[in-house]
Amino acid sequence: MEYVIILAVAVIFLVFKDRPVMTMKFKDGELTHSKGEIPHGFLIGCKEIAHKQPFSGQIKVYKNRFTTKLTFSKTVPSKVKQRIHNVFPHTGTNKKQGRRA
Repeated sequence: MEYVIILAVAVIFLVFKDRPVMTMKFKDGELTHSKGEIPHGFLIGCKEIAHKQPFSGQIKVYKNRFTTKLTFSKTVPSKVKQRIHNVFPHTGTNKKQGRRA
């Protein structure tokens, strides 16, 4: 019985753990911490945006089978969020879209 409880806790931990593909932390317009394989163009674009409009906050990128999703901390202004979305290289379109048999 104890093994079942331990197994259930382990499964719950693995399912609900925060696992972003990329993470970037900015403080006063400077990149302080980055994690994951960040595309070079996206990194340069984010640094330029942070240099022009300094902000503090965190950007996380999640990926599943179908989409990639950007999440921002609450301290990132909405105008900066939109500019970063515009620089982000991964679009949410499906690869099968536009192909016809």
